[in-house]
Amino acid sequence: MQRTILASTLGNEIIFSASRSSGAGGQNVNKVNTKVSLKFDVKNSQLLTEEEKEIILKKLSTRLTNEGVLILTSQEKRSQLQNKEAVILKFEKIIAKAFEKKKVRRATKPSKGSVQERIKEKKQRSEKKQWRQKL
Repeated sequence: MQRTILASTLGNEIIFSASRSSGAGGQNVNKVNTKVSLKFDVKNSQLLTEEEKEIILKKLSTRLTNEGVLILTSQEKRSQLQNKEAVILKFEKIIAKAFEKKKVRRATKPSKGSVQERIKEKKQRSEKKQWRQKL
């Protein structure tokens, strides 16, 4: 079931838009549209199977809109191209993490030595507190 989804394979399903970035940067911020937004419609995707859509909708539910659209933005860099590359990288990481299987936790027992050590320490604490008590 492990499948890598690259932004290049999704081609026409990803929509990019640019807008003015916020924050420091002087005239560059005021004049140039460097902030890049990526929109990916998970529910209406043609390339994803129904199982994959369910996994993404479940695991990325906090990042999706009510219509099932994943919106990511990047505005750290000063150029639109660098921000586009950054948002694509962010998208690929998020999708890869959504398809990652959780490691199964196996229950373990404490070793005999650690159990004996714990009991010994408890007895020492108990003795110490008994000596503090008034007679």
